[in-house]
Amino acid sequence: MTSTPDTLTRSTDSSQPLVSLLEERWSPRSYDETATVTDAQLDALLEAARWAPSAMNHQPRRFVAGRRGTDTFRKINDNLLGFNAAWAFRASALVVGVLETVTEDGDERPFAQYDLGQSLAALTVQAHAEGLHVHQMAGIDAEGLRAAFDLPERFRPYTVTAIGTVTDPAQLGDQAAEREVAPRTRLPLDEVVLVKE
Repeated sequence: MTSTPDTLTRSTDSSQPLVSLLEERWSPRSYDETATVTDAQLDALLEAARWAPSAMNHQPRRFVAGRRGTDTFRKINDNLLGFNAAWAFRASALVVGVLETVTEDGDERPFAQYDLGQSLAALTVQAHAEGLHVHQMAGIDAEGLRAAFDLPERFRPYTVTAIGTVTDPAQLGDQAAEREVAPRTRLPLDEVVLVKE
């Protein structure tokens, strides 16, 4: 596991103590474009995603993973939209989260989004344990990704996750760099918990 410089470590202002992997997790955009992810690290992240909980164990999630410098990475990066395209190219790897919306027999997979979210959460925690950071993105060209990887209609690209080593946010430009170091915020607990007895 690599260590993150103190100046780039951010933690929550949580109302309750959390385990450090959750306390320190955040989603940077300032990635070190010289850092790499090893085969073993990428395999560990994808294995964590594979073992995430799944409704009725249907596992309606798939992944396309590419490390920087590969054709797969380029194809993923080419299908990022808006501001995502301005920074994600520096990540060490990009992973497309793909929903299996129906089975080969046409049966609906109604919990596919939930299951994919759980698997990416597991990937995120494993990445942090490996000294890496991730940033999940919804700003993608799903149809472009489907075409780029010749995915069947039943598979729908849903997100892209950038993975890498965090570095000085100054490379992002003033406005984006300010966002990178701004305090982390969440709605208060009593606002998100509707009932608790």
